[in-house]
Amino acid sequence: MTLDIKEILINLSEGTGVSGYELGIAAYLERKCPWADEIRRDKLGNLIMLKRARPAADPPCRPKVMLAAHMDEIGLIITKIEDEGFLRFSTVGGIDQRVLLAQEVVVHGKTELPGVVGAKPPHVQTPEERNNAVPMEQLYIDVGYSSKEQLNGLVSIGDLATINRKVVNLSSSLIAGKAMDDRAGVAVMLECLKALANMNHVADVYAVATVQEEVGVRGATTSTFGIVPDIGIALDVGHGDMPGVADHLTISMGNGPGIALGPHVHPSLHNRFVQIAKDWNISFTLQPAVRPGGTDAFAIQITQAGIPTALLSLPLRYMHTPVETLDYEDVRKTGRLLARFIAELDQEFVEGLKCF
Repeated sequence: MTLDIKEILINLSEGTGVSGYELGIAAYLERKCPWADEIRRDKLGNLIMLKRARPAADPPCRPKVMLAAHMDEIGLIITKIEDEGFLRFSTVGGIDQRVLLAQEVVVHGKTELPGVVGAKPPHVQTPEERNNAVPMEQLYIDVGYSSKEQLNGLVSIGDLATINRKVVNLSSSLIAGKAMDDRAGVAVMLECLKALANMNHVADVYAVATVQEEVGVRGATTSTFGIVPDIGIALDVGHGDMPGVADHLTISMGNGPGIALGPHVHPSLHNRFVQIAKDWNISFTLQPAVRPGGTDAFAIQITQAGIPTALLSLPLRYMHTPVETLDYEDVRKTGRLLARFIAELDQEFVEGLKCF
């Protein structure tokens, strides 16, 4: 049976894997990646999918390329259970609190409980309250129980909650859902590994679905330390074009990846990606990025004595909301670009990265 990677992405988006609790996502991915020669998890929970060089060669002749895309998502954590049965919460990662009111959620307690995020309706708010977003401390989750006693331990302090959101197919090849940041990057790695199954390449490719990126790029830090690659390539999302956002801050939807340039990107890697995109007629957007701390690229670059690093960004609208929107054709184009880069890599180019 042929695996549909778009369908895998939809299932990943609808799955649950808040930062630090990615086990279910990792287990699903492990079952859906037949293109890797070896799959393992490290101590922090990163899923490492290894595609060995083809044809086989002695280890000194096989450079190591690490791909990194984080599989964790932002979410909520229960902080208090009111006597009336309402659940107070805080966030795990940088969720946009403006969009939380009236969301459907799932509380992951002893059992999964459906709930809704509520607050005072505008009819009973003061004029000042009606003109402002509802602060987080005034929001709560209603799971339908009328008292703490009636909940009877089904929910505890520290339990997680996630937005209950099915992926929506928009016109053309656009899809919208939660956690596309950065499970779409994971889909790019799968598209790349699938393409490499029919290509020769001298490098061993470590495709890593990293954990805990949303709370401090922790998974990329530990996995890079364990692999010590010759080249690191982070796959994440950037802001897709939308009304009200300056062109220089966005990436064109449907036009392939953003190829980042800035202090976190090795110039030779950037130039190589641009040239390969032109050679193979893969559209792209140049993405100036001077603040790299928000992606796995930062963790990869500064590991040990430093790793030559590149960053490819998928254009995404409405980041850190339950309706993150992307064009799946951008996923395919980015996976193809990545596979061509790896297939054309040679030892001479890798050695040349040590001096620029």
